[in-house]
Amino acid sequence: MKKIALSAALVFGLAGTAFADDVAGVWKTEVDDGAYAHVTMAPCGANICGVISRTFNASGEYKSDTIGKQLVWDMQPEGGGKYRNGKIWQPSTDKTYKSKMDLSGNTLKVAGCVGPICKKQTWTRVK
Repeated sequence: MKKIALSAALVFGLAGTAFADDVAGVWKTEVDDGAYAHVTMAPCGANICGVISRTFNASGEYKSDTIGKQLVWDMQPEGGGKYRNGKIWQPSTDKTYKSKMDLSGNTLKVAGCVGPICKKQTWTRVK
């Protein structure tokens, strides 16, 4: 029984180390078409997904019909703060792009690409 407990502790301890660059939490996007959002990032299976949790414009917070909609999905953690092979939705154009993210502390660089052309934003951690 002690061996099982020790093995479980070791496995969970190593998993925690692998996700030391954890992107989970709430992120503020850049302004796009006059508005920005808070996106709640969390694991979805082995990948990372993000849902719009709050929306803001020049007047302050408002209730957009995009709240609760998935903005990021299937982002695969590669370690070292890199996330690849995901998808991102741009609400202002209703288009979906291939996406990648790079995490550095409380900054998340997000890119959505069609072929060689990419739109980029830098998001900041809210919590």
